[in-house]
Amino acid sequence: MMPYKISVTPLWMRTANMPAASSQPFPSSVDVLVVGAGYTGLAAARETAAAGRSTWVLDAGELGAGCSSRNGGQVAYSIKPSFDSLKAKFGADRAFRVCREGLDAVAYLRSMAANEIDCDWRDNGCFFGAHTPRHFKAMVRDAENQPRGLEQRINVVQKSLQHEEIDSDFYHGGCVFVDDASVDPTRLLIALMRRAQECGAQVVDRCRVTAIKSARNGFEVLTSRGVVQARQVLLATNGYSGPLSAWHRRRVIPIGSYQIATEPLGAERVRALIPFARNIVDSRRVVVYFRPSTDGERIIFGGRAALSERDPLACVSRLQQMMSRIFPQLKSVHVTHAWVGWVGYTFDTLPHLGQHEGIHYCMGYCGQGVVLAPYLGKRIGQQMLGLKEGLTAFDGLEFPSRPYYREKPWFLAPSVFAYRMLDFIGL
Repeated sequence: MMPYKISVTPLWMRTANMPAASSQPFPSSVDVLVVGAGYTGLAAARETAAAGRSTWVLDAGELGAGCSSRNGGQVAYSIKPSFDSLKAKFGADRAFRVCREGLDAVAYLRSMAANEIDCDWRDNGCFFGAHTPRHFKAMVRDAENQPRGLEQRINVVQKSLQHEEIDSDFYHGGCVFVDDASVDPTRLLIALMRRAQECGAQVVDRCRVTAIKSARNGFEVLTSRGVVQARQVLLATNGYSGPLSAWHRRRVIPIGSYQIATEPLGAERVRALIPFARNIVDSRRVVVYFRPSTDGERIIFGGRAALSERDPLACVSRLQQMMSRIFPQLKSVHVTHAWVGWVGYTFDTLPHLGQHEGIHYCMGYCGQGVVLAPYLGKRIGQQMLGLKEGLTAFDGLEFPSRPYYREKPWFLAPSVFAYRMLDFIGL
């Protein structure tokens, strides 16, 4: 079946020219120390470094090893709870401001792509497929009753016209979100890294932070390269938040996002499958997402294929099955690449930023980090500088946890099983 070995390197990384890590001597003290060299940490570091504060960004792995280069690159409105559910919880004003942040985050990334960075931005929109007729009715209702001031451009696609968007009978119609886009995740990471470095931030890989202790003038940070005194510390670890901070670990749920890339299919065949080269997602609770590769030659398909499997090769067969249910015509194609990244979910499905015991944090994007991480990373950097521009609608929100959640999310398996059953019966 497989004529060649499957690479576990993300397709985006094939030709990536990662900037060099810092060659400066490891410091004994800094103004700002950022833990995590992903979108969040680099965006924050750019703000503090540009303000003249000595800023070092440390990452436990190689540059680009985290989810910032292992995501699907899809750009969309990024707040998961509905306006109505937020309104019931926080009131209309706070709900509006939270939702507005989601739209502002998209606008911010769009502006950067147009004026500052090269991240292979593509304005192709997204087709949101309805898994059941009931889901389609709900989509139409939501599209026709958007809250004033939070409107998105949405085109309803009846099932009879579905093949204009996707060569599949799997869905029951859907909606096109016209202003959705896509990026090359690794090129976005590289661009954010260069912006931070150009402002004076130092980025170091393969340097694990093992402990953060309060000190007289800030914090004493223990790393695999030595001890650093830091006036301020930012945790920007998201889905890779481990034992470094038990408080944060109890509030962020690491969930694997698994992806495969098909062998080259040819641009004509890919266009026949997805005529407008859109992102594709659907209304199931156990999500899938896919789109053409940036060269238009392959399909990149991702989803929640497992709970905690670290080996992406173990999930290839399941992802192929998921893909072939939507595209039976791809049942026999080969897979050349498979990879996994860890996204950070929260119990209220909202991102969170702020301080705990003096340590700043910004995390919990619930699978929408492509949009939220650069935007909120900038905001938390501004907050560390004491700037009013850094204020957000998320400030001061309770960051919830669950009883007995210390290390392993015991609740995931029954929850995902229940979601799969609901998807199976079409509720």
